[in-house]
Amino acid sequence: MTISADQLALFVATLSVAILSPGPGVIAVSQSAFALGRRRTLPYAWGLAVGASAWGIFALLGLTMIFRALPWTYAALKAAGGAYLVWIAWKMWRHARDPLPDPADSSRGMGFGGGMVLNLSNPKPALFYSAVLLSIFPAWLTAGDKLLIYATAVSVELAFYTALASLMALPWLRRRYYEAKFWIDRAAGLAIGGLGLSLILRP
Repeated sequence: MTISADQLALFVATLSVAILSPGPGVIAVSQSAFALGRRRTLPYAWGLAVGASAWGIFALLGLTMIFRALPWTYAALKAAGGAYLVWIAWKMWRHARDPLPDPADSSRGMGFGGGMVLNLSNPKPALFYSAVLLSIFPAWLTAGDKLLIYATAVSVELAFYTALASLMALPWLRRRYYEAKFWIDRAAGLAIGGLGLSLILRP
């Protein structure tokens, strides 16, 4: 191993601070937990965690180098990801007046795959992971080092999204959601739509 415990601890701290900042995954899992509860939101939350940490794998494999060598690939990925987020936002906005889903209706649940796709639609984590990896770890990493870094990243992401889904599904928070579902869903739609547009429009 060429990495130290101190480097891993710094990586965990940096990643923890970064994922606390509001993004599409945080908004989506919160809204899902409000509406569907903890049990039905957890697979979606875990998909979000794996999708986010997958950018760590891509960064370790040199994806950022491709973005730098071929800038159009990053622009294309941003446009596609932004369009997907805008579509998710439109669905939230459009269905804000819909009644709450029947707990027995599993078809309204958000699955693992949906969570992965949502966080993979935002390429910014690839740049974040690359910057963090370059600033904390040595340039040359063994396969074991990369595996340890990814295992650390996915563990932090899983812990965060599991905790967030569990927190937002607390009964008193869900009661507040029931009282203001229309406005919360519309606000969530606007927030995710804004993030999607920023991906498309920002250079």
